[in-house]
Amino acid sequence: MKEPHNYAKVGYSMIAVSASLAVIGLLALAIGSDVLFGDNIQRENTAHFNECKANDFKTKDCEKYWDRINTDVSGIHVDLGK
Repeated sequence: MKEPHNYAKVGYSMIAVSASLAVIGLLALAIGSDVLFGDNIQRENTAHFNECKANDFKTKDCEKYWDRINTDVSGIHVDLGK
């Protein structure tokens, strides 16, 4: 029986895995000093949403929420005047 030769495919896979791990390592170094990076982003987005909610989603920067409100799931019902 003939021995399969897939060394090239295995080599390319190892290169892809090592490159992805290198990218993950560089990303960890980039945001490593700010351990609450994701938490800060979420807090900023929540604060923006609460500001929009206080203004009844009428300001220009609150347009991105218009397709998600006025549904039974969201529980927020506002007259947008479209």
